[in-house]
Amino acid sequence: MALAQPTTEARVTGLRLRQGFVTLVSVDARDSELLATALAFAIEAHAGQTRKGNDTPYVTHVIRVAALVIEHGGDAAQVAAGLLHDTVEDCASVSEERVRENFGAEVARIVLALTDTLPGDSPERKSPWRQRKLAYIASLEKLDERGRLVAFCDKLDNLRSLSDDLRVGGVATLERFSASPRQTRWYYETVRSVLGASPTAIAQEYDRLLTELACHVPEASSER
Repeated sequence: MALAQPTTEARVTGLRLRQGFVTLVSVDARDSELLATALAFAIEAHAGQTRKGNDTPYVTHVIRVAALVIEHGGDAAQVAAGLLHDTVEDCASVSEERVRENFGAEVARIVLALTDTLPGDSPERKSPWRQRKLAYIASLEKLDERGRLVAFCDKLDNLRSLSDDLRVGGVATLERFSASPRQTRWYYETVRSVLGASPTAIAQEYDRLLTELACHVPEASSER
C-alpha cells in the first residue's frame, strides 16, 4: 500500500521538522529516509488532532517522544516507532498492517506493543479505561528493552505535560481525563515499576514528577 501524500501544510511542517532531525541524528541514507517518511506519516495521520484540554497539535507529543528516544540512544527503528506509536490507537486510517508495510516488522512490533486498545476497539469507541490500562501494563511486562525505551519516553513526555498543567491549574486539570485523579497516579506509578530504572536519566526525572503528582493526588488506586 502506497503512503498517502501529505497535505501542503503537512509537507511544509514536515520539511522543517525533518531538517531538525538531521541535526539530531547521524544516520545513513536508508535510516534518514525511514525517519523522514515516519515523520510525514505521523503529521498526516494526526492532522486535526489536539492534546486533551488544549489546542496544541497532537503531533507535537510524538515528535517530543522521538526526540527523547534519540537523546537516550535509540536507533532509527526506535525513533520511527516513537513518531508512530499512537497512530494505530488514535487514527482510523492506520492499521498495524499499514505500519508494517510502510516501516517494517520491527517498527510495527514496537508500535503494536504500545497501542493502548483491545480487540474490537476503534479510535472513536474504546474499551473501559481500566481494562485497557491493565492490558497495556501486561504488554509492557513482556516487552524487551528496545520497546521499553520508547514506552518510557512516551510516558515521560505525558507526565511532563501533566505536571506542567498541575503547576498552573492544580488537580482540577486532571478532570479532562477519563480516569479519576487517583487512577491517573496509580497508572503512572505502575508503569514506572514495570519499566525499571534504565535509562537512569529518564527514571530519575520520572520519579521526581511522580513525587509532584503525589503532592496533588494523595491516594493511588486502579478503581475509580
